Amino acid sequence: MSSSFLLLALIAILYTAGVYLLLDRSLTRVLLGVLVLGNATNLLVISAGGPFGAAALVGRAPESAMSDALVQALVLTAIVITLGVAAFLLSIIHRTWTLDREDDLTVDTEDRSVRRRLERDEQIDEDEFDTTGCEQTSDTDDERTSRAGAQA
Repeated sequence: MSSSFLLLALIAILYTAGVYLLLDRSLTRVLLGVLVLGNATNLLVISAGGPFGAAALVGRAPESAMSDALVQALVLTAIVITLGVAAFLLSIIHRTWTLDREDDLTVDTEDRSVRRRLERDEQIDEDEFDTTGCEQTSDTDDERTSRAGAQA
């Protein structure tokens, strides 16, 4: 079960690139990261499956010369799972693009709520995650209170 050093280096590079892309906030890069991780996993399963051999068809070659069919089934299953996850991510990307015209997830309502409480000195530290009452707080509460104050 010795595999080529070049193949192992390729698997390591693909995993590194996939994790790097997965950690980005752009959904398109997350999709690319999932696809690269799927390909790296397929290569890892194939390389861990043992030496290459003849096709796993009974009668064509002796059993000792056949390759393991389980590895091929696992890789096909991994390909289908990667395709399903990619289709799901594509639908999320399409939905966010339709709503916001961008696929970058930079705005988070909880982050805004914590930042707003820090500015008002209602919260001492950013690591203090007391989220009571933020369910009723929206991003436009500041605008509503300023409009209500202007009308009164």
